[in-house]
Amino acid sequence: MIHVDTESFFVIVLVAALAAVLVAVVPGRFVAPVVVVEIALGILIGPQVFDIAGADDFITFFATLGLGMLFFFAGYEIEFDRIRGRPLELGGAGWLVSIAIALVLGAVLEAAGVIDSFLYTGTALATTALGTLIPILHDQGEHGTGFSTHVLAAGAAGAFGPILLLTLFLTGDHPLHEALILVAFVVLAVAVALASTGIALRSWPAFERTLEASSQLAVRVTVVLVFGLVLAANDIGLDVLLGGFVAGLITRAALRGRELHVFESKLTAVGFGFFVPFFFVTSGIDFDLDALGSAGAIAKLALFFCLFLVVRGAPALLLYRSVLDRRDRAALAFYSATELPLVVAITKIAVDDGHMRSSTAAGLVGAAMLSTLVFPLLAASLRGDRLRAAGA
Repeated sequence: MIHVDTESFFVIVLVAALAAVLVAVVPGRFVAPVVVVEIALGILIGPQVFDIAGADDFITFFATLGLGMLFFFAGYEIEFDRIRGRPLELGGAGWLVSIAIALVLGAVLEAAGVIDSFLYTGTALATTALGTLIPILHDQGEHGTGFSTHVLAAGAAGAFGPILLLTLFLTGDHPLHEALILVAFVVLAVAVALASTGIALRSWPAFERTLEASSQLAVRVTVVLVFGLVLAANDIGLDVLLGGFVAGLITRAALRGRELHVFESKLTAVGFGFFVPFFFVTSGIDFDLDALGSAGAIAKLALFFCLFLVVRGAPALLLYRSVLDRRDRAALAFYSATELPLVVAITKIAVDDGHMRSSTAAGLVGAAMLSTLVFPLLAASLRGDRLRAAGA
């Protein structure tokens, strides 16, 4: 039988609820994103502070499901009809510039002995926390604005590009073999997408009838799709992030053009109400706080925090001059440089495989938490007057 640390499991559930309470009661202008609160509380209950909870295999399994759900939402929120054309072209070009800058900076840091692997660190530097940014944009009144279209396109590139690198180069020793497996997965995903579109077309009336019923047909089918593709990706040697991300893309395409408010609220309740917090609280429990106990580690954190802005912010300032004015380009730079979930995932893989020191991982995750706290606030301050004027 599998041993389950029921006390730790309950403490994690309790802490996830406490994080939501703290975010709800703190005045809006002072509140931190809930994911940062979840990680911080996870650190507090973890073995390096109060030692109340640990992460056994069962809890780690739930955390992995939460990570898959998080990237399902990242894929689901990508509305290609909205971002296609110039926004997606700029977002893709911006990420290519970012990864080039990141790998060059990573190579310099590796040569100087600051890090062990320029590939892992460079990929972590070139991410964007799309799943984290989407609720922030909603809360700040950006949803539906032309500016938010560019943020979503840049975020989509900053999520998908690193996942692709993670799949091809960071989780396997044979890139060609991984590429062939990826092609097979894409074929599978296309087949699933076609089947899902057909099912949605024929069965949507039944889905709608059960949205308020105990059977919850649409939600259950979606959960099967998410975890099925996560399992398929994992079983054929790809990263679970790709399975969740592709499941989100397929669900969005299959349900295109339908009224989805109730359905999306159900999915949000399942994902962000239970599975996703498990990933972030567990990430806090696993966080190596002791690795930040030296001046050198703190210096790494500050360095990575600045490099996030250089790597992801520079393309926004350079490539969008004909599209956005200077103030909006600066806001886009801050949003694009907001990083967290992929940084946590990449550093965990790198440390487990021996390609990254704990101090480097702690510095990257700490800097990513700081970026999620600081950069959206700076971006919102740059956009605030314009949003108020548009509302007026």
